[in-house]
Amino acid sequence: MLVGMIKLSTKAHQWVNGLGALLFPPVCLFCKQPLSADALFSDSDGSAFDPANTAGLCCSACVQAIHIWSHQCCVRCGTGLPAAMSPGPCGHCLTHPPAQAETYSLYDYHGPVRDALLEWKLQGREAAVRWLLQAAMPRLSEMIKSDDLLLPVPMPISRMRQHGQHHAANMCHWLADEIACDWDWRVLRRIGEQPRQSALSGSARRKNLRKAFALAADYGQRWRQKSSSSISVWIVDDILTTGSTLHFAAKTSLRLGMTVKVLSLARTSYKG
Repeated sequence: MLVGMIKLSTKAHQWVNGLGALLFPPVCLFCKQPLSADALFSDSDGSAFDPANTAGLCCSACVQAIHIWSHQCCVRCGTGLPAAMSPGPCGHCLTHPPAQAETYSLYDYHGPVRDALLEWKLQGREAAVRWLLQAAMPRLSEMIKSDDLLLPVPMPISRMRQHGQHHAANMCHWLADEIACDWDWRVLRRIGEQPRQSALSGSARRKNLRKAFALAADYGQRWRQKSSSSISVWIVDDILTTGSTLHFAAKTSLRLGMTVKVLSLARTSYKG
């Protein structure tokens, strides 16, 4: 009898949830359009849609419009290359390689990815960005090891106060929770107040950041003691444009005595 009551209760719960989903259908995290009925119910077990899971939903149109950054690229700087030339090095890295040993980007800064990042940075809504990170987690789990250290590109204090959050540090926190690795926002510091990179040309960006970063002596010493050839330091940022910010952040982080790699959620096809 108890089993029958449990089954009845489960069916009633599924029916209520299904009715709620039909009356108040969830919307796509990216385009904000209501999801179709196909997205509300699972075909695998017939169970009704659970409104608590709406944070993980994306419509098929937006999925198709999300472009993964090409895996055929120069491993040093991350620039896309023809298949025959991958993994490089590319011509630029042969003469002017960046400070980091490897560079990885997850998505092309375009369409739904661009919209998600702007919504996060301008309005503080993080759900779509977290969906993008979760979708890339199988690849990230292969790249980043549990012994590795994640360092966010530091923001100027004035900008942190303006936005009320540190976007790169948030990304490190989310990634570290999923991968079970270390992260620390206090190791790499921003010195002074530089103009926004988005307002500068490529050459001006590099000049703007030459002396923008430093290691905090107390935390730097702590991690330097853990130095090992098997441990990588990952410099993490949301968007990679010219690569200047990540180059100088990586150059400073090399003083920790570990291999330095770079990771960005998205990358632009910048020319300038």
